[in-house]
Amino acid sequence: MRILYQLLVVLFMMLQGVAGKHFIPRPFNPCAAQNGRCFPGICRRPYYWIGTCANGLSCCRRYVEV
Repeated sequence: MRILYQLLVVLFMMLQGVAGKHFIPRPFNPCAAQNGRCFPGICRRPYYWIGTCANGLSCCRRYVEV
């Protein structure tokens, strides 16, 4: 049964290659998805706090003035 799952993964990767899309699994970083950066401690100017990163650091985003 385990080999069946491995064969399905290989088949999926081959189909992605045939379609012209390269599937490279990467860990999802919600801080980067919000245009933020991870900093140790608190966010200082010109950044403000928008959340917590996976490693416990503060997720900070730069102020944008219009």
